[in-house]
Amino acid sequence: MRDLRQMETRLGEAFEFDEQLTVVGRRLASGDAAPEFNLEAFDTASGAVKNVTLADSAGRIRLLNVVNSLDTPVCHTGTRHWESLLPDLPPEVVVMTVSMDLPFAQARWRAAENVDHEALSAHKDVAFGEDYGVLLKEWRLLQRAVFVIDRHERIAYAEYVPDQMTEPDYEAAVAVVRELPVE
Repeated sequence: MRDLRQMETRLGEAFEFDEQLTVVGRRLASGDAAPEFNLEAFDTASGAVKNVTLADSAGRIRLLNVVNSLDTPVCHTGTRHWESLLPDLPPEVVVMTVSMDLPFAQARWRAAENVDHEALSAHKDVAFGEDYGVLLKEWRLLQRAVFVIDRHERIAYAEYVPDQMTEPDYEAAVAVVRELPVE
C-alpha cells in the first residue's frame, strides 16, 4: 500500500460547490508516458470479475473517461454522452470509463443504461488515481478527467475537470482522437 503522505498533492484544483478537494498525484500532460494500470471489470459472459490492464489494448487509441461515480448525475450524463459518440469515432478507438464503483455496480449501471463501452473499477487500490493524478483524498473517489492515450502508450490529451458538477470538453478530446495517425 502506498503512503499518501509521500505523494504530490494539489489543493484547490478540484471542487464541488464550496468544498475544496485535495487531488493526489501529479498531473499528466501531453507527451507523458501513460501509466500502466490494473483495474477490474465485471465480465457478463462468465459472470466473474476480470483484470484489465492498459497493455490489453496495446496498439489502439484509448479514451479514458474518469468519473466520481456512475450513480451521480453528471457522471451518468457524461458517460452516456461518450457512449453516444462511439459510432462517430474511428474503429481503432477504445472508450473506457473508470470509477471507484464496484465492478458489479458498474455492470448493473451499464445494463440498465444500455452502455456497451467498458467500465473499469479502481475500487481495490488507489494506484490508478495516484498515477493519473485524479485521486480525491477527501472522497476516496476519482476527479472527473479525460485522457487520450495513443498507440505508443503516450498521453495525447489530458483534461482535469476542476468543478465536479461540470462535464468535460468532449469536442476537444474527440478532435485529438481524430488527429492521431492511423497506422
